[in-house]
Amino acid sequence: MPKKRAGGGRSRTRQAAKFLGVSVLAGAVLAGIALPAAGALGLAAKTSVGAFDDIPANLKTPPLSQRTTILDSDGGEIASVYSRDRTVVGLKDMSPYIQQAIVAIEDARFYAHGAIDLKGILRAVNKNAQSGGVAQGASTLTQQYVKNVFVEEAGDDPDKVAQATQQTLGRKVKELKYAIKLEEKLGKRRILQNYLNITFFGEQAYGVESAAQRYFSKHAKDLDVGEAALLAGIVQSPTRYDPVNHPQAATARRNTVLRRMADLKDITRAQAEAAAARPIELKVSRPQNGCITATDGAGFFCDYVREVLLNDPTFGRTREVRSKRWMQGGLTIRTTLDRQSQKSIQASLSKHVYADDPVAGAGAVVQPGTGKILGMGQSRPYGFGPNQTQINLSVNRRMGGGAGYQPGSTFKPIVAAAALEQGVSPYQQYSSPFRMAYPRPIQTCTGEWNGGGALTNEDPKEVGPYAMKEATAKSVNTYYVQLISDIGICPVVTMAKKMGLQRADGNPLEQGPSIALGSQEMSPLTMAAAYATFAGEGTYCSPVAIESITDDRGRALDVPKSNCHSAMSKKTADTVNALLKGVVEDGTGKQAGLKGRDSAGKTGTTDSRYAAWFVGYTPNAAGAVWVGDPRHQRQMYDITIGGVPHDKVYGADTPGPIWRDMMTGALAGRPAPDLPAATIDDPRNKGDQGDQGDQGKPKPNPKPKPEPEPGGGDNKPGGGWHIPGFPGFLGGGNGGW
Repeated sequence: MPKKRAGGGRSRTRQAAKFLGVSVLAGAVLAGIALPAAGALGLAAKTSVGAFDDIPANLKTPPLSQRTTILDSDGGEIASVYSRDRTVVGLKDMSPYIQQAIVAIEDARFYAHGAIDLKGILRAVNKNAQSGGVAQGASTLTQQYVKNVFVEEAGDDPDKVAQATQQTLGRKVKELKYAIKLEEKLGKRRILQNYLNITFFGEQAYGVESAAQRYFSKHAKDLDVGEAALLAGIVQSPTRYDPVNHPQAATARRNTVLRRMADLKDITRAQAEAAAARPIELKVSRPQNGCITATDGAGFFCDYVREVLLNDPTFGRTREVRSKRWMQGGLTIRTTLDRQSQKSIQASLSKHVYADDPVAGAGAVVQPGTGKILGMGQSRPYGFGPNQTQINLSVNRRMGGGAGYQPGSTFKPIVAAAALEQGVSPYQQYSSPFRMAYPRPIQTCTGEWNGGGALTNEDPKEVGPYAMKEATAKSVNTYYVQLISDIGICPVVTMAKKMGLQRADGNPLEQGPSIALGSQEMSPLTMAAAYATFAGEGTYCSPVAIESITDDRGRALDVPKSNCHSAMSKKTADTVNALLKGVVEDGTGKQAGLKGRDSAGKTGTTDSRYAAWFVGYTPNAAGAVWVGDPRHQRQMYDITIGGVPHDKVYGADTPGPIWRDMMTGALAGRPAPDLPAATIDDPRNKGDQGDQGDQGKPKPNPKPKPEPEPGGGDNKPGGGWHIPGFPGFLGGGNGGW
């Protein structure tokens, strides 16, 4: 009988396997690169390779997904967000040990072969034939990098990830061709750098810098030989060799890497043995990803920033493009958030409304004249647990909020501003009965309103006649309905739009007289920005949250700018200031008044106590506070909020103190300029001007009024008065203050 070769009767099997493996791979590469038009692989191979000739010659490497850092206005970190926790660094910022370790264990002949290691292929085929399975791979480091690029490009789409990792000849050939092109274009060191930045190291860490931070809380450049060997060993199977959950397996794998490094003379045998003798010493940094990690209640502001990037066309023409940009990350976003204001907003809300209360509270503060959002917060923390939420109660639905809340009487100043712009005097009086039917018809922007219904004032004792200042201070409903019936609904809708007021659900404003009483659902941020118009001398600025953005290369990106425009004349704004200063000085908002600085504002409470508000401002900040049930189910009667029992909740007794405390803290240590305000006197001191009667129609002024008498003052009996632009006094009657 003929003699058998050493190794037994399996030699022919091994030879056949070697021949088949090398033939398939070499044939595929030659067919695609050298002979693209030839059917060198036959019909079956052609169907495996697929559209080989369509593969682009140059490798299109997608930018690596990295963490995005969101900063406050002073540069302090709010949160880091990422789809991949990765920080890209150069080889100079990687320890030489990690470079040597990854090459030693993954591709020892990396610097000796090209994109394809034929010796490695033969060795793997032989090993796998002996084992009867897949005991050893033949992919070079360059091929592995290409595969990782495919996976990175697939993102979190499971179907695309499956396609990127499928074990088919077509994918392998594509991988090989890309690898060859990469070697030509980038060279070994650049490929190694890219590989170490893209590779997954387990525990949500992508790239060696994030891995060094995750496992050792240090930079990649500071890794010692044992730490580098541990990280290099993880790459083959991040789950199996996870040192956090499987320390024994990770230790054994580390020691294998150390021996391999010694075999290749990267380190001495003594170094390898010394490192292997030491136990693994981890200093794990847990992932800190997303807006949930933000402090001082800034998670909702953080989420708002994300919504801006996803919704604003400044960052791309389509949502798909914008979403891809956000997921790619690598951005440094400096925002408008003022840390002092944010802390004060959150502290006040947490003090006055508990997270487990049956209702919630939310607040937002903006800067007049710029639209910068200084902060936003709410009583229910950002999160997924009990009494937590991810719905931003301060903003509109399209920006991550809900359907909004009726602002109640906080809308009345918008009606006042519209009337003043139409030439109505602040001394205009109406009969303002306790109860009345809605007048009809009333002019709208498209025709007439001819609905029905009736309304009342909050207190049966609230019976006119009233002029505008007292009606505003006491929040007299019937006064404002009589006012809007005179000027029409369209001027109010027009003024609302100029002041950025829109329904939180995105629907158009409904044109009925109840708009004067705040029947249209809105968000706190919308209301705060609108009231900032009064503080800004009639200029409205749309809210903005982002100051600047730089990418991972330090290049500045375009960011949305505030749209500032005149919504009303300065004299109208100054007159509204006078009306609303009266609210906090003598009216329903006294509990919200600030000490030591000018302020103005308005309370609001809706029918059935589903919502209560206070919206107010100083010259340097405007804020809105809402309290209620986000589901619009719980009426605020016989209720305890923040440990305080209420028979029924008013805008003055719950939102008002929240606003006072949050603004006091936000403005502490900051300038306290005067709030420009017109002078509006008590109409009882002008009784000789006659009574306008119950119909409440504005009437021509008989003649201009004199300048103030010496010694006269604002709201002082016997004092004179003057309002530029409002020459007449339509007061009189028996309205009281």
